[in-house]
Amino acid sequence: MATFNKPHPYFNLLILLLPIVLHFNLGKSELELNYYSKSCPKAEEIIEQQVAQLYDEHGNTAISWIRNLFHDCIVKSCDASLLLETRNGIVSEKTSQRSFGMRNFKYINTIKSAVEKECPLTVSCADIVALSASVGAFLLGGPLIEMKTGRRDSNQSYVEDVEALIPNHNDSISLVLDRFQSLGIDAEGVVALLGAHSVGRVHCTNLVDRLYPTIDSTLDPEYAQYLKGRCPTPYPDPKGVSYARNDRETPMILDNFYYKNVLNHKGLLMVDQQLVSDPRTLPFVEKMAADNAYFHQQFSRALLLLSEINPLIDDQGEIRKDCRYVNK
Repeated sequence: MATFNKPHPYFNLLILLLPIVLHFNLGKSELELNYYSKSCPKAEEIIEQQVAQLYDEHGNTAISWIRNLFHDCIVKSCDASLLLETRNGIVSEKTSQRSFGMRNFKYINTIKSAVEKECPLTVSCADIVALSASVGAFLLGGPLIEMKTGRRDSNQSYVEDVEALIPNHNDSISLVLDRFQSLGIDAEGVVALLGAHSVGRVHCTNLVDRLYPTIDSTLDPEYAQYLKGRCPTPYPDPKGVSYARNDRETPMILDNFYYKNVLNHKGLLMVDQQLVSDPRTLPFVEKMAADNAYFHQQFSRALLLLSEINPLIDDQGEIRKDCRYVNK
């Protein structure tokens, strides 16, 4: 009669756990390049065309797409929760004070409609947010960033978490670093992401605290007078159009002039200027100010990290038909 060795006491437990192990190792999908190559081969081409056309018509849309990615991903997940409107018990994240100054949301649906026409209920709004940010950065003279796709859309808003999760423009650099590092983005990446302030503008309501009642001592005096000319009252109308640009030299180019400015005490927001007073960030500011290619390299790396924070995948969430509302 054949004899068999007695099985290891943990053998039966291993057999029970094997399906679970296989599920997590083999069944878990991940974001990937060209995710829609079979389900919607023209998806990325359509999004690129739409973003480029909108840029030609409204140049500031490219800046909006980068900011959208930041505001969407840093709150829980890169899941397009930012785009949801207030409706049927959902309160939009756009109602938060942290979303002040954001615009061009209506054009997201322009892009989404073009994609839906080609491939109904296939491409997520979350991927449109990510891909439009990539194309927008490139149109602004920034690096070409290959963005992975495969995200799904949230069916809820996180408005109650927005203020706690999105750093304020007057927060300390320590708080900003801690917040991003909790998401897996290091100090070098934080410095690079703040380089997005190289483009666009800041409403006066966000910077008058540095001008009134007295001028912040860290501001270059000549630059401070320019800012007071742009923002002549300590009580600007939040709904007004008074603003100042971060970068007067190349205000619509994503380049390293931002770092040259902060080194010359011409940082527009408190968080900008603090980059040069903190030993954890100053070396990166100096290196990016001296090397635009290095800035672009680190900006690409950091934006990719940001874009892949806790994405919804597989059967999580949904693919919204309209980016403004959950599916019925």
